[in-house]
Amino acid sequence: MLKGIDPLLSPELLKVLAEMGHGDTVALVDANFTATTLGRGKPVLRLPGVGLARAGAALLSVLPLDVAERPVAFMAVGGAPDGHRSPLQQQLIALCVASGGVAEAQCEAVERFAFYERVRGAHAIVQTGELQPYANFLFSKGVLTGEQ
Repeated sequence: MLKGIDPLLSPELLKVLAEMGHGDTVALVDANFTATTLGRGKPVLRLPGVGLARAGAALLSVLPLDVAERPVAFMAVGGAPDGHRSPLQQQLIALCVASGGVAEAQCEAVERFAFYERVRGAHAIVQTGELQPYANFLFSKGVLTGEQ
């Protein structure tokens, strides 16, 4: 155990997050996501029984988000009108905003198959036990400065 580190963050997960560079992305996905197929050749870490909001809070407690135009992407709910966000998506977006440096407008909804393509380029995938459909996010890692 480490002081000040969320116990949900395993040594393996912390290592993967620390190895990411500026602009690398990590996918935080639900239990139904095709993580093994899309994650070929990259770390796939599993958090069975852990919901997306809990896992997102743990990740965002140590992961600085990029200052890029759109450092957060999430899978758009299929068949829903443009701009629709599920309550869980709203909760994760609020966590991103609360973690600092990201405005709600910087969180981008991405169509399902386009989201899959983005995941293929991710550094790693963290698969949760979340059962809510469309509970899939991509976070772009930012940088730490001497001021943080």
